[in-house]
Amino acid sequence: RPPTLFRGGAGSPGRPPRRKKATATLVVAAAAATTLLPGAASFAPPSVRSSGAAAATSSSPASSAASAAAMLLRPSLLLSRSSGRHARRHAAALAPVRRPLSALPSSSHEEPCDFDVIIVGGGHAGCDAASASARTGARTALVTQRTDTVGELSCNPSIGGIGKGHLVREVDALGGVIGEAADRAGIHFRVLNRRKGPAVRGPRGQMDRDLYKEAMQGLLGTQENLSVVQGGVEDLLLDEGDGIEALAPVADADGDRVNCDKEKKMADLASSAANAQHRKARIRGVVIKDDDGNTKEITARCVVITTGTFLRGVLMMGKDRYSGGRHLRDSEQVEPPSVGLAKTLERFEFPLGRLKTGTPPRLDGRTIDWDACPVQPSEVPAVPFSHLRQFRGEQPPLVEAGTLINCHKSTTNDATHKLVMDYAHLLPEYDGMDGKGNGPRYCPSIYKKVERFPDRAGHNSFLEPEGLNTHIVYPNGMSGPYPEDIQLKIMRTMNGLENVDIVRPGYDVEYDFVNPQSLTHTLETKSIGGLYLAGQICGTTGYEEAAAQGVIAGANAGRAAFAARLGDSPASPFVLGRDEGYIGVLIDDLVTRGTNEPYRMFTSRAEYRISLRADNADLRLTRKAAEYGFLSDEERLAALDARECLIEDRVQKLRDFKLFVTEWADKGGKDLMGGDAVHRKGREGNKKTAEEVLGMPHVTLKGVEDVMEEVQTSMREEAERERERAEAAGEEEDDDDAEEASLPPLPQVNGPTPPSVYDTVEASVKYKSYVARQHKDMESWRKARGARIPPDVSYDRASLPTLSNEELEKLNLVRPATFAEASNISGMTPQSLVYLYHHVARRNKERDRKKRQREEEEKAAAAKE
Repeated sequence: RPPTLFRGGAGSPGRPPRRKKATATLVVAAAAATTLLPGAASFAPPSVRSSGAAAATSSSPASSAASAAAMLLRPSLLLSRSSGRHARRHAAALAPVRRPLSALPSSSHEEPCDFDVIIVGGGHAGCDAASASARTGARTALVTQRTDTVGELSCNPSIGGIGKGHLVREVDALGGVIGEAADRAGIHFRVLNRRKGPAVRGPRGQMDRDLYKEAMQGLLGTQENLSVVQGGVEDLLLDEGDGIEALAPVADADGDRVNCDKEKKMADLASSAANAQHRKARIRGVVIKDDDGNTKEITARCVVITTGTFLRGVLMMGKDRYSGGRHLRDSEQVEPPSVGLAKTLERFEFPLGRLKTGTPPRLDGRTIDWDACPVQPSEVPAVPFSHLRQFRGEQPPLVEAGTLINCHKSTTNDATHKLVMDYAHLLPEYDGMDGKGNGPRYCPSIYKKVERFPDRAGHNSFLEPEGLNTHIVYPNGMSGPYPEDIQLKIMRTMNGLENVDIVRPGYDVEYDFVNPQSLTHTLETKSIGGLYLAGQICGTTGYEEAAAQGVIAGANAGRAAFAARLGDSPASPFVLGRDEGYIGVLIDDLVTRGTNEPYRMFTSRAEYRISLRADNADLRLTRKAAEYGFLSDEERLAALDARECLIEDRVQKLRDFKLFVTEWADKGGKDLMGGDAVHRKGREGNKKTAEEVLGMPHVTLKGVEDVMEEVQTSMREEAERERERAEAAGEEEDDDDAEEASLPPLPQVNGPTPPSVYDTVEASVKYKSYVARQHKDMESWRKARGARIPPDVSYDRASLPTLSNEELEKLNLVRPATFAEASNISGMTPQSLVYLYHHVARRNKERDRKKRQREEEEKAAAAKE
């Protein structure tokens, strides 16, 4: 299978592309190789078009048509545009017309580059990196072993969740593609943690695997400035030399664009000048290789590596080990690992380690007793991932169509746990952690669950259908790379699965990762200028974490390369602070603390999580993305302006509306104002604004607005009656001019807050005082970071009940001497550090009290003597 290339629309080389406002319906036109497809020339790069034209002058018409078809870089996309609000996008995957590797343009580093940016890998990090880079105006190539697997959901067919849903919303706010693809392919939607506060609620969607991949490929296929090259990246093209300048250097931060001193410091540390002492080489492209061993160089100013689990990957099932990055879906075929890249990174002394992850067996849904498994229906209406879709008031397409699915729940039991432990000796022997493997702590295998929690009676497993047109079911939480016959025995012990059949057994994959402390906050490597890393290669786990890194790496690589191609001054880095987004928390945790196990995002990792909600990601990030030149969608920016105005207007209306506390209680119920205490003597004369009432616990925006509407309606009706009486009096006096002048305007009835801003209005009012307290607490913590921790502090559940097992384990291992050292431990959350600080402060206070007491007792005893 020779490497092939397909290209989206060619964008203007002089400025970032403008995204289309109209909705596009994509129709893939298939054609024989001897047919010249409409618009073929527009999809081919100039070098390929010129070579094809030369061949056509000396060939027959038939061969000319065949040559033109061979020049096609992907199936023709015929775009029919519809401006209707509810028009849908559809895309169909089709194998691209293949072209020999030799047809790619040849180039050396002394000539203009083939591309500005090359993205290696077509997973979630690669897709959003490619999209972000192309949106900066940089000519971008996404290089992948197989174009038909771009956007594949390798493991769990779901997007979002607690912490992860925040990341998806933030990537969407930055113009990324994961949220829109998830909306198009979603077949089951829920908001997790709905019973808790808005800050920790996480949107989650179950995907149809085929529709998701189709949607992702459709979004990338219509992205200007983006090409997709099929071929395996074997190695990097490098110019070596200590302190060598990158082909696309990064400047110091632009002071007008950063929000705080800390953010500017992070950006300045990411500049090329700051890392000159570490730099040993600069990137100038990649070497790609096909299945026949043919190689070709493709040059670029920047390269983003997003290899996922492919970096020297090894697949494991039982005691069987074989090289590979993953199995192809619905096939025993294996995609080969990337070994050459790993060796090059090793040669440049990148700190490499080994991590593992696993995927559970896939079940035949026709053999499941669904009646024995509790059902979990989708929420309707759903909360979309796309901010623009939510602002329009649109539902995801399959929610509108009513083609949603139900998930169900099964549970392990004592029989399951016995088999899991009895056959533990058949599990693989890994390279990491003395053969035990270094897997994700918060997405453990069933063996790890049973081993860690031996007293648990059972563990839940959600049975998630993989699509609308398949009987395959994903048993969430049941990964375990036992031999296939043992996996079947284990599954058949669970309720509803007594007669289940396995379609494909589960397996583990162990792979290389780079300690992310070798990166800057732009995700550029310190030792190789122009080389960026994103996704699982940086030690993270999950589609959402990968996409979040991808959009940052792609935007920075694209900005730097685009500026270099135009001969402009170096671009300033795009970084996000911890107070700006979960993406900022994710990247800051990685590059400052590193990680020694797969990193997963949680809301508890963010010290500013009250401000960093899923509902306000666009308010925090969209305008910044536009300022940095990788978001130019006019409709999205107009929607942002409208949302800001609506929110400000609704909050102001809450501030302006006042009632006596007794009136609030009479109209909204005693609970609205704190129960019977509202009628205490002296309170009857107190007034509260609607904003103040909404800030109280258990009060909802709807409850407040219902009272407001009742009062305003009553006032309007009274005003209308007064107007009628005045009009009647005016008729008797026959003085029309005096009547018009004396009639006051009718009071306004506000009505309910629009759904597009409801959550944001409610949360911004409710959390107003908490946000101020949050910033105060974090400022106090920063001042105390240099304080010492007594060496005899006990890190156990009795002393520190709010800390997680991970945090207690790592504190006992490291035994930090200061809070600054404790804050650098990977996995320590800001809240836990603050709790530890208060614990030590109380402990020291108690110690000092006892010391003073002893001294006083000694003095008293001495006085008696």
